[in-house]
Amino acid sequence: MPSRPTFKRLPRAVREQQMLEAAVRVFARRGFHAASMDEIADEAGISKPMVYAYLGSKDDLFRACVNQEGTRLLESIVAVVRDDLPADEQLWRGLQGFFGFVGAHREGWAVLYRQASAREPFAADIAALRGRMVEVIAGMLRRAVLASGAEAREPDLTASAYALVGAAESVADWLADHPEADPDHSAARLMNFTWLGARQLLQGELWQPSSA
Repeated sequence: MPSRPTFKRLPRAVREQQMLEAAVRVFARRGFHAASMDEIADEAGISKPMVYAYLGSKDDLFRACVNQEGTRLLESIVAVVRDDLPADEQLWRGLQGFFGFVGAHREGWAVLYRQASAREPFAADIAALRGRMVEVIAGMLRRAVLASGAEAREPDLTASAYALVGAAESVADWLADHPEADPDHSAARLMNFTWLGARQLLQGELWQPSSA
C-alpha cells in the first residue's frame, strides 16, 4: 500500500513563515482569484489541511501576506531614517529603504500594490499603509520646514507627502518589472526630481503662473 506523505516537524512560527512566503509567491504569480490553496500548499511543500489549520481561509492567508509585506516595507523605511539627520539625508535614506524593499521583495510589492490595492476589503489595508507612509514623510518635511525657520502649514505638508508617496509608488511599479534595475538608481532619480523643488520651497520660493 502507498505510504502517506510525511512532513518534517518544525516550530509553528517557522512553518507559518514557510507558508506565508509560498503564498506571497503564488499570489504574485497567479493573482488572488486564480491562486488556489492546493497550489500554495504544494509551493510550501505541506498539506492543504495544514495551511487551513495554521492560517485559515484564503482571505485570511492573503491578509496575513499583506500585513507581512506591509510591515516589511515600513520597517525598511523607518530603520534607516534618523531624526538627527539633515532633511535631505532623511528623505534620501527613506527612498533608499523604500526602493530597497521593492528590489528585494518584488513579489511582496506585487501582492501589496497590484493585488490588494484594487480589491476590497484589502484595499483598506493598503490605504492605511499608505497613510502611515504619508505620516512619516510629512514628519520629515515638517522638521525640515521648522529647522529653516519657516511656518509649517499642515495641509501643504500632507499634500506634498501624498504627492511623494504617489510618485514613489509609480516608480516602484516600474522597478518591480525591471529586475536588472538598481533600486538605488531609482531612489536617486526620484530624489533629484523631488528634492530640488522641495529645497526651494523650504527656502520660501513659490512658483506663480505667468498670468498671475
